[in-house]
Amino acid sequence: MGYRSDDQFIIYPLYFDKHVSRLQGRRVALKHAVEKPTIEQIAKAAKSLGLQPVIEKDCMHSSRPWKKEGRVLVKKTASKQTLLHQIANRM
Repeated sequence: MGYRSDDQFIIYPLYFDKHVSRLQGRRVALKHAVEKPTIEQIAKAAKSLGLQPVIEKDCMHSSRPWKKEGRVLVKKTASKQTLLHQIANRM
């Protein structure tokens, strides 16, 4: 597992999953959510935005410790919500 610095946001696939409610952790609007998002999809979208993503495969979100979906680290260039919307639009 890598090291997260203070100038990076952590992004989990859960944030973009259309089968997850807002209360369960989805962070984008349902119309921008996708089915079974992967860290590879997120990293590709982040890379297209010039965010230099770092993939960490063996990580899990604290609300779903049984599911090792991984996570993506990206540089803080805007607010987290803004970056999530930009990434969702590219996925």
